[in-house]
Amino acid sequence: MASEDAVGCTAHPAGGTLGTHLAKRLVQIGVGDVFSVPGDFNLTLLDHFVAEPGLNLIGCCNELNAGYAADGYARSKGVGACVVTFTVGGLSVLNAIAGAYSENLPVICIVGGPNSNDYGTNRILHHTIGLPDFTQELRCFQTITCFQAVVNNLDDAHELIDTAISTALKESKPAYISIGCNLPGIPHPTFAREPVPFFLAPKVSNQLGLEAAVEAAAEFLNRAVKPVIVGGPKLRVGKAQQSFLELANATGYPVAVMPSGKGLVPEQHPNFIGTYWGAVSSSYCGEIVESADAYVFVGPIFNDYSSVGYSLLIKKEKAIIVQPNRVTIANGPSFGWVFMSEFLTALSKKLKKNSTAMENYRRIYVPPGIALKRDNDEPLRVNILFKHIQDMLSGESAIIAETGDSWFNCQKLRLPEKCGYEFQMQYGSIGWSVGATLGYAQAARDKRVIACIGDGSFQVTAQDVSTMIRCGQTSIIFLINNGGYTIEVEIHDGPYNVIKNWNYTALVDAIHNGEGKCWTAKVKTEDELTEAISMATSTHKDSLCFIEVVVHKDDTSKELLEWGSRVSSANSRPPNPQ
Repeated sequence: MASEDAVGCTAHPAGGTLGTHLAKRLVQIGVGDVFSVPGDFNLTLLDHFVAEPGLNLIGCCNELNAGYAADGYARSKGVGACVVTFTVGGLSVLNAIAGAYSENLPVICIVGGPNSNDYGTNRILHHTIGLPDFTQELRCFQTITCFQAVVNNLDDAHELIDTAISTALKESKPAYISIGCNLPGIPHPTFAREPVPFFLAPKVSNQLGLEAAVEAAAEFLNRAVKPVIVGGPKLRVGKAQQSFLELANATGYPVAVMPSGKGLVPEQHPNFIGTYWGAVSSSYCGEIVESADAYVFVGPIFNDYSSVGYSLLIKKEKAIIVQPNRVTIANGPSFGWVFMSEFLTALSKKLKKNSTAMENYRRIYVPPGIALKRDNDEPLRVNILFKHIQDMLSGESAIIAETGDSWFNCQKLRLPEKCGYEFQMQYGSIGWSVGATLGYAQAARDKRVIACIGDGSFQVTAQDVSTMIRCGQTSIIFLINNGGYTIEVEIHDGPYNVIKNWNYTALVDAIHNGEGKCWTAKVKTEDELTEAISMATSTHKDSLCFIEVVVHKDDTSKELLEWGSRVSSANSRPPNPQ
């Protein structure tokens, strides 16, 4: 964070403490809410967080959801934080932190660790696996965080904390900080004064590399007949959304997004043609991208999910790949320490206008067909549900899409200007959206979050609807009840994909228990859905609204059917011959 983002603070008496310093640092980098689960090793540290006026400590029902909430918060605020206790808490939050790592989100994961006197002894501690070596948690976090700070000595605590936070922000990855449980409240000279405003020097490209990359890319694109631009998820990491628009405006090329880049590019742009997702792309978008003779992929992640089981018809020799700090042109040169935003801005000044591919798109594009109709009292269909969700969207809303068929249905929504959109494609952990909705809604108080969650996913993490109500959030949760793990069914079916049906609205009513504002509804027809949406957006606009939508177990998007069969094929490839 730049110094101008820092929060001004009053002087602190000599002999400040580690706990106060860490709390102030979180505020300075933009964290206003910390998601936590208390445990005996972190309690004195939590006292310091509670005492910090710039911090709001939010207790979650479990560590996994606290981590998911920090993930959702970071998506809106740029950085998030969670606090758990040693090993039993640390290993519980691990999955959420791995997800944040995969999605390039700076989450500060703070653990209340053992008493500093216990390191290097032969003692056996509670909350461990019963061995005198209690480094299991640290070793786990080493693989899914960019920096690990184990603070068991006050002399280097200041340096370790600042380095961990700096590394997380610079690399846009989670960092791990373990604080000895006896240390937060002890005064120490290194904390004798108020922490100076946090500052990160801006990254600057290698100038010669930048010039060479721009020259090579401009030559490549200016000789192309029908080039296109595709935005990927690392646009966020590269902080390059504005420079991406500069490139789109300067060139006249069609603009598409990869599925996990949705929400990072304004869909009102006159050259926006939809989602490029291979065989399950938006109508006419896949054909334009794959028939182009040059494509600029900005911040892509190509994995088996985004490539639809490795079936993209993309050729390396036609592609310019722009990553946050590297540009690679076709099979040829690659330029390191060239930063995405600077590169795109410079390139936009060197390219000729070329609207050929955009004209081709307009030539083949056929507007959406006949409006969806239904018979009276016909069971509700998922495509009807999403037609109504589309009508709910505005610049004051944000979509959270859970792993599953909601990926594909939400992908087809046309996002109004400034409408938020988040989902976890790289990691794809079912249940992520409950915690992420909690965290995102806490960060983006100016938006009403609309979460689309399947029944199977909801069963994994349902408890923290409780925390949403306690925080006074007003999100609208659509629980799509189709009786199982539908995305798994379409990849490979079996009896394990069927789950026990819950009375979901009654569960949320029980969680509500008359404390806070919460309203629930169960709908089975379009008329009931229309009435529920009307109530959620008017009478209950100041409440958390939970709408259970009952649909047929085989009611899926055509994209999920296509995608599932291709991913299944990729998963079931036989071993290569030795």
